Amino acid sequence: MDLLPGRQNSIGMPNSVAQNDKEKRKQISVRGIALVENVATVKKTFNRHLHFTLVKDRNVATPRDYYFALAHTVRDHLVSRWIRTQQHYYDKDPKRVYYLSLEYYVGRSLTNTMVNLGIQSEVDEALYQIGLDIEDLEELEQDAGLGNGGLGRLAACFLDSMASLGLAAYGYGLRYDYGIFTQSIKNGWQVEEPDDWLRFGNPWEKSRPEYTLPVQFYGRTIIEDGKSKWVDSQIIFAMPYDSPVPGYGNNTVNTMRLWSAKAPTSFNLSFFNDGDYIQAVCDRNSAENITRVLYPNDNVTEGKDLRLKQEYFLCAATLQDIIRRFKTSKFGCREVVRHDFSHLPDKVAIQLNDTHPALAIPELMRILIDLEGLTWEQAWTITTQTCAYTNHTLLPEALERWPVERFGVILPRHLEIIYEINFRHLKEVEAKYPGDMDRLRRMSLIEEEGGKRINMGFLCVVGSHAVNGVAQIHSDLLKVTLFKDFYEMTPEKFQNKTNGITPRRWLLLCNPSLSDTIVDKIGNDWISDLSKLRQLENFLDNDNFVRSVYKVKQENKMKLAQYFEQQYHIKIDPGAMFDMQVKRIHEYKRQLLNVLHVITLYNRIRRNPGQKCTSRVVMIGGKAAPGYHMAKKIIKLISNVAAIVNNDPIVKDRLKLVFLENYRVSLAEKIIPAADLSEQISLAGTEASGTGNMKFMLNGALTVGTLDGANVEMAEEVGMDNIFIFGMTVDEVNALRHKGYNPREFYEKNAELKLALDQIQGGFYSPEDPNLFHDIVDVLLNKGDHYMLLADFESYVKAQEKIDHLFNDPMAWTRMTIRNIAASGKFSSDRTIADYSKDIWGVEPCLSKLPAPFEGRPGTENEGEVEQARLAKK
Repeated sequence: MDLLPGRQNSIGMPNSVAQNDKEKRKQISVRGIALVENVATVKKTFNRHLHFTLVKDRNVATPRDYYFALAHTVRDHLVSRWIRTQQHYYDKDPKRVYYLSLEYYVGRSLTNTMVNLGIQSEVDEALYQIGLDIEDLEELEQDAGLGNGGLGRLAACFLDSMASLGLAAYGYGLRYDYGIFTQSIKNGWQVEEPDDWLRFGNPWEKSRPEYTLPVQFYGRTIIEDGKSKWVDSQIIFAMPYDSPVPGYGNNTVNTMRLWSAKAPTSFNLSFFNDGDYIQAVCDRNSAENITRVLYPNDNVTEGKDLRLKQEYFLCAATLQDIIRRFKTSKFGCREVVRHDFSHLPDKVAIQLNDTHPALAIPELMRILIDLEGLTWEQAWTITTQTCAYTNHTLLPEALERWPVERFGVILPRHLEIIYEINFRHLKEVEAKYPGDMDRLRRMSLIEEEGGKRINMGFLCVVGSHAVNGVAQIHSDLLKVTLFKDFYEMTPEKFQNKTNGITPRRWLLLCNPSLSDTIVDKIGNDWISDLSKLRQLENFLDNDNFVRSVYKVKQENKMKLAQYFEQQYHIKIDPGAMFDMQVKRIHEYKRQLLNVLHVITLYNRIRRNPGQKCTSRVVMIGGKAAPGYHMAKKIIKLISNVAAIVNNDPIVKDRLKLVFLENYRVSLAEKIIPAADLSEQISLAGTEASGTGNMKFMLNGALTVGTLDGANVEMAEEVGMDNIFIFGMTVDEVNALRHKGYNPREFYEKNAELKLALDQIQGGFYSPEDPNLFHDIVDVLLNKGDHYMLLADFESYVKAQEKIDHLFNDPMAWTRMTIRNIAASGKFSSDRTIADYSKDIWGVEPCLSKLPAPFEGRPGTENEGEVEQARLAKK
């Protein structure tokens, strides 16, 4: 039975789709009804902020002023909850979790905050009555692009889940003046422009100059009274900026604290004596460069002094803050200063998000030994019991290795500590494996070949009590590849913690229509327990429910088509399959395999113009690291192929290729709900986990992918019949490498593959410069095709043919999407954080709500004043 009289008719939705969507957005707070008094309060607060905070009236206010007035209005709802949460942690003195990450890809905060507080209905209604469109104001918020991709976005999801589970948790990172660059495409090439995200200010942050802390660099070490002392160092101050992290519906508001580099208040007087005042000022500016810009590289180690300084700056400032809080916390019923650091692992858990914060290990050792007077053995026991390490990649180039020479100049005391850690570590290795000199060499934290370098991944493993990968296959591969020797020596350290995503942002917020459809059938418990989505399987035979899910997808596709026409000036057919691959542009993610398939489809249409085929719009988005020549060349190839395919009158609407410019969190929130097909096509054994795959699955896209990363567990959850798996397994990849992989064999055997590569080589897609893409073909044919695109090509094309066939049966396709939505419960970051809590941090989630911030109606505009009066009276 078909869903609707025909796919073309099924997309002929009335123009009221956008209006319907706005109406449904009012239900995003899960059937929340906007109370008249709350709406009046929001209006009053909004006007007050416009007047007193922004010093504007409606005659001169700009749309951005309205956005800021709205942001401050919403933030007012957070403040008392935020203060109360911290008071609660102080009173209860729980074990606190400190998540250290050099990246937090937060995106926008306005809608997410309203959703988690459950106030969107009244805010929507209040702005409507004022005569403003809330969606227009939401679009004015700058993305907080303080991350490159998956690692930073995962950190943001984890903060949301930690707050939603009521954990006493803090996210620590750096407040970059410039986030991930803004990508524009000019003549097919990526052009990077600065992301000046703070140009208009950030209404969500609160500066805390009173907690500014000194951080040392350079200098030398001396022995004084038998103890090492770091002297003659350069001081740079770390000033914290706090942002609230609201949990979902539990009145908990945690803190993300980002450090900003500030020059010391004193000048170098020698410059004044020489009359060089300008140089004195310039030196202050150079000190503040530490947090000027996010390094725009994903899975690549820079090896630059600035990067090392950023990493230490984060660790040094954060650990001072952690120790201060540990010392001054309320202990039991008494307020005391703690000096017994043996309790530190009972009160503090430090999670290192990849190797970037690895310096927390030697820095904690330095504090405990040099400043607090502990013995090495005491300090080492405390450090290893406190720290835990998450590995995010198997790629060898992504493992940080710092040259000893430069490291010793910038951090002389830490180099001494790392050498001592290595000496004692190698003694343990020698005791366990006597006479195995090769193992000693392999397991040393100091690599000798090609110049002495410190392996930061090894340091993290040795200095932590737990080491985890981020998907089961990734964790298993860590044990037999990167950390094989360490696993053999200390197998009890190694765990798996499969990544997850927050269902609040990635379903409730970005796909309100689908959320509403799900709530209609199974209620709203799934928002905080995603495993409840399994109940949707009970409705697979309910044709009306299947049609409603299909209709939601079509509405989302229509909205995206309208957006594309506005943004990219390209018309796409909402009835076509929306085939998406969005992630960083990197050879291992194999966007080239996708392009080869597009070229193959294009050649088939040209060869048989009259043959019926499934219409498809292929969308590829992502940023290439500015110094990554091959990735930028891949973007150029995508752009050139799109220019030819999209303008060929023979093809018409049967095939389109679109490059999504400046892919970011806010764009992901628009495109993911509209996706039919999710491309997760990395070579098996190269992607650690992936989280984009989970977002697509949760929003009802089917996956075509290899058995790599979390795809493996997705296939286990949904069943192999409901996911399109292709390509070699990890074992088959290793066997082919061992045998000797010759990409030319596959090139010669497959006529369609040969034609596609010959066209690229011959300049068919670059008539202005026939040699433009020679290096791409050279990498695939003559330089080993390291990621084995050619070996997986035939299997990939066959999987796509199966997909085409199924897409032409909308009822069967939609039932499969429902099975995927229902099976996505495992991939909630709530589940991931609960696993970290139980197995690594030793803390218990608190599922009960904190008390309301004060007696009275939540959300009044004078919340702070009411609270102050209540406390004063008390």
